[in-house]
Amino acid sequence: MAVIKASLRARLSGLVGFLPSRQDWASMRRQPRRDLVAGLTVAVVALPLALGFGVASGLGAAAGLATAIVAGALAAVFGGSNLQVSGPTGAMTVVLVPIVHQFGPGGVLTVGLMAGIVLIALALARAGRFVRYVPAPVVEGFTVGIAAVIFLQQVPAALGVPTPHGEKVTAVAWQAVVDFVHHPQWTALALAAGVAVVMLAGARWKPGIPFSLLAVAAATIVTATADLDVARIGALPATLPAPSLGFLDPAAVPMLVTSALAVAALAALESLLSATVADGMTVGQRHDPDRELFGQGVANLVTPLFGGVPATAAIARTAVNVRTGAGSRLAALTHALVLAVVMLAAAPLVAHIPLAALAGVLLATAIRMVEVGSLLALARSTRSDAVLMVLTAAATLALDLIAAVGIGLVLAAFLAVRKIARAATLEQVPLDVSDHHAEEAALLAEHIVAYRFDGPLFFAAAHRFLLELTEVADVRVIILRMSRVSAIDGTGATVLRDAIERLEHRGITVYLSGIRPGHDKTLQSIGVLDRMRRQHRLFEHTAEAIAAARTHLHRTGVMTDVARPALEAV
Repeated sequence: MAVIKASLRARLSGLVGFLPSRQDWASMRRQPRRDLVAGLTVAVVALPLALGFGVASGLGAAAGLATAIVAGALAAVFGGSNLQVSGPTGAMTVVLVPIVHQFGPGGVLTVGLMAGIVLIALALARAGRFVRYVPAPVVEGFTVGIAAVIFLQQVPAALGVPTPHGEKVTAVAWQAVVDFVHHPQWTALALAAGVAVVMLAGARWKPGIPFSLLAVAAATIVTATADLDVARIGALPATLPAPSLGFLDPAAVPMLVTSALAVAALAALESLLSATVADGMTVGQRHDPDRELFGQGVANLVTPLFGGVPATAAIARTAVNVRTGAGSRLAALTHALVLAVVMLAAAPLVAHIPLAALAGVLLATAIRMVEVGSLLALARSTRSDAVLMVLTAAATLALDLIAAVGIGLVLAAFLAVRKIARAATLEQVPLDVSDHHAEEAALLAEHIVAYRFDGPLFFAAAHRFLLELTEVADVRVIILRMSRVSAIDGTGATVLRDAIERLEHRGITVYLSGIRPGHDKTLQSIGVLDRMRRQHRLFEHTAEAIAAARTHLHRTGVMTDVARPALEAV
């Protein structure tokens, strides 16, 4: 009973760690003005995105806006990053569209609830820490790829042409350029370029001023006063949608398990990588990955109750938040509150904002997401880092986020294994025979050879070692010094056993010395240690192995001309 109580206390203590702390509330009071301005700016950028992603998901504009408000507020309060802004995203839309087609809106809402439960379970299992193993080139490549996707997504709006149909952003952007050539819309292009230039130049001149907000306001005033023919963002729903009860029948839930796991995986991956990118764009900010998973889980658990779609952290909105000077969760909360006010009261005013102006904001944001200094530093460090970064960026642009990170991780693992395997060596070392007579030392060196392993003895390097060992000739004894083996796996142990057997088949006696305590279990499992122990060929120190080899040479008659009576006592 005491053990159960202790376990429950530990779990409750861990759960309390995911809840908002006094430090979170204190940080909101440090620079409220900058956070409020940042939140307002993000809300201006997030509004058309929320509407568009809601429509693209198949549940309508109201669902997208409800997601940005509810998920944005909950993830800001319970999440693990001070800078993260959550809501509907394009990557999530790609996953949701097939669910809508197969199961209808109820399927999307059910998947959101299930994904929220999975994310909370991952948080309680402390799975967030594993994202720390994502190499820097993968994160940088992912960031560059996302920036390119964001840039290309804004091309149709920036050129003032209808968004062409298609799934690949490169093809859609190219078709938009073709449509623009046939029917140019110079006003839209001028607005988008003007907003982007003002933002980029203003950030260099006065980083603390919200030039994005000023530029969007100026563009809206110009289009309204001059009565320019520029597309607007369209009308908004007048009220927040009522909580949806359109979930699937419980009997259909098992069919959505795979989809829920995919949504949870995408939400976790995109949120954690977004938080990592946000940390890299600032100084002194570090997110809590497990708490971030918990916050995204709570957001996805509650949002479907308001008719919203599954949500995740949005890199574009997070980047805008960081770039406009946000320093606490107050900015993300302000973003959600402003969207709620807009939805309830200010829909007619927001409907006058030109899409081209908002496209300019995202174009500038995409450009500023790319840290040229970091890219050049990684590209110059090693060739493998440069290749890894380029391939991850290309995969992000050509495929999708999950595939891009998966490719990056697999390639990173391959390059790391290759580098470790090359670092591992098998080196012949001189015998320590200083305590022997010169003639006997010469004979020992003639018949005994010692090899020292340095580094890990594992699958990537083991077969190369086997080839080197089995090519040894014209010796009677081989001593394998194992004290510098940093790690050994099943393949390495098996190859070592095979090498010993092949050498013995050629009449060469093998001794092992210096096996580390942590490696004996692996060698024991394939029978190497038992046999070597029975034959008295396993030693703790190399000097003992040399003495045993010397005795062996005398007993077999190889060193009869230097026989010494004391040898028989060894």
